[in-house]
Amino acid sequence: MYANSRIPESAQQGVHENLLERVEKHLRNEFRKPCTDYNKAAFAASLAGWNGQAPLILDAGCGVGHSTIQLARTFPDHWVIGVDQSEDRLSRKKPYPDALLPKNMIFIRADLVDYWRLMSEAGVRLARHYILYPNPWPKIGHLARRWHAHPVFPFILRLGGRLECRSNWNIYVEEFALAVGVMTGTVPAWEPLEAPSPLTPFERKYRDSGQTLYRCVVELDRPTTLEKNQP
Repeated sequence: MYANSRIPESAQQGVHENLLERVEKHLRNEFRKPCTDYNKAAFAASLAGWNGQAPLILDAGCGVGHSTIQLARTFPDHWVIGVDQSEDRLSRKKPYPDALLPKNMIFIRADLVDYWRLMSEAGVRLARHYILYPNPWPKIGHLARRWHAHPVFPFILRLGGRLECRSNWNIYVEEFALAVGVMTGTVPAWEPLEAPSPLTPFERKYRDSGQTLYRCVVELDRPTTLEKNQP
């Protein structure tokens, strides 16, 4: 059946007790895992069609790419990059024939852990940055797999711009906001989301299943605690 999605189930009923300690650790200690050559090539390819002037939008974990297409159509003067690690998801049929797809976008297969760091280390700044319905890893023992508790999180924030995270698990979005607060010195608001025009297939399915959707929007184009702590 179609509209039968369930909210992530977890024994964790509130913000993880180890979240703030973990985020503070990542703020103090730079993540230095070497990036693979494959991801370096993917990063270069993602900017090959960019004219160097158009504002940049990153659709991180774009899945089948419907959100990337919608963003490119909504912001025709931007260069939109959809990144996902799954070749299968990226290769699935799109809602428009190739001839009608926007020309101001590109799909890239890459590991976001490397891609985000490569973008940050290259000094790239984003106008908009979307993390739409990531795997929430709802088990208590999976905290470290959530993006806001991962060592890569400081690099995500250094990309600047308008960062938006959406989820159908309110705890994920609340944790995301608190992690941003540790990194920047200001905890952003998070809120329920109306989705009359869903950006992703997941968003449509969750909405049609009667679930409440949530989002956290962060404006990062100002001096922050994070930037003061950069090496």
